[in-house]
Amino acid sequence: MTSGRDGTETSGSGDIARTLELLWDTGRRPSRGPKPGLTVDRIVEAAVRIADSEGLEAVSMRRVATELGTGTMSLYRYVPGKGELLDLMLDRVQRPAEDRADLGPDDDGGWRCALQAMGRETLALYRRHPWLLRVNQSRPMLGPSALDGMEKVLSRIKPMGLSDPELISAIIMVDGYVVGAARTQLYAQEAERHTGLTDTEFWEAQAPVLEKVMTSGRYPLLAALSEDSFTTEFDHFEFGLQRILDGLEAFVARRGGEASGGGSATTA
Repeated sequence: MTSGRDGTETSGSGDIARTLELLWDTGRRPSRGPKPGLTVDRIVEAAVRIADSEGLEAVSMRRVATELGTGTMSLYRYVPGKGELLDLMLDRVQRPAEDRADLGPDDDGGWRCALQAMGRETLALYRRHPWLLRVNQSRPMLGPSALDGMEKVLSRIKPMGLSDPELISAIIMVDGYVVGAARTQLYAQEAERHTGLTDTEFWEAQAPVLEKVMTSGRYPLLAALSEDSFTTEFDHFEFGLQRILDGLEAFVARRGGEASGGGSATTA
């Protein structure tokens, strides 16, 4: 894996041709010799378990070998190195059976339901595998799990009537929002773990000073906010997701009106 200065790893940093062979199972298989004691799936699943419990930085070929009770060199018969292993891990956690609900065309919930489900399920994916936020996926290796998920979402949002680039942009928009929300939640958890203070304890420590500041008259709008303005009971994620979908719904309606002759077709 290629590590950045901020501790992130980068997808696609291994041997691209070999990674694609492993993702799509197109490599040559030995026709002779004893049956292998390991499989690529076992190696990848072990690496995911380590990343889930100890963080992505704990994943190494040696650590995975220890998890499987085998020698490090034996792993290299199946996976060339850590770069290729990371891409296999990324595709593994996206398998529909684990992280995706049925977003097939037979579901009549419509495109909004599909994007809503995608947003919620993606957030759940990051919660299960927070190490995903440590991976730069700007150039992802596209394996079967990733493409299966994309195909299902596209089959549901195609009726939006948008151009192909606009459909992809709608998916990117929702995904980008989810990544930001997931990262905020992860940082909050890490802050509590690193400081030893719960969220409640952290804000209670600031309360004496903030109460004086709020009565100074310097911040009248902040001081006038209701007591429940910052309650954790308000679902900020869901509120934001629905507003994004509202905006897309308005855009789709406008595009439909333009197509029927109700407006200029050049309006974006």
